[in-house]
Amino acid sequence: MKQFLVLGGIFLLVACQQDKIGFVDNVQLMDGYQEKIDVENKFKTKAEALTKKRDSISQAFDLELKAFQTKAQSLSQQKAQEEYGLIQQRAQFMGQQLQQEEQQLQATGQTEMDSVVSKVKKEITAFGKRNGYTYILGGGEGGSVLYGTEAKDLTKDILVILNDKYNN
Repeated sequence: MKQFLVLGGIFLLVACQQDKIGFVDNVQLMDGYQEKIDVENKFKTKAEALTKKRDSISQAFDLELKAFQTKAQSLSQQKAQEEYGLIQQRAQFMGQQLQQEEQQLQATGQTEMDSVVSKVKKEITAFGKRNGYTYILGGGEGGSVLYGTEAKDLTKDILVILNDKYNN
């Protein structure tokens, strides 16, 4: 009888101890996070500036090439080939420089976005600890939550905290 009471007590304790579970819609959280929006806008602006620079250089090169073609008619074939070779080398060099700038911009953007994602993960962890959650699952694109009640959706709560911290 004593064993039965002990086992019953243990069962009762385990049955009463429920895990607190919530979920976050990753897509909605990131799309609403102002720092992420600002990082994207900053790099979009830089990418547009780089595109304008590339277009400007391309137009200038096209004008130079047309001028050379006109001039080449009055040059000897050897001299025309030499100058054309120099123009090609400059074009290749400019293309490589622009490509390096683009790669550097992408790398910097990825680093900043990784930092944003890291902040979000840390805030979700802190929120879970502060509020006694055993698990906070990720939903949205590629998430593991296929269904969850609105009462368990923590997205808005965490988004408010993230944006408040970012704005302050």
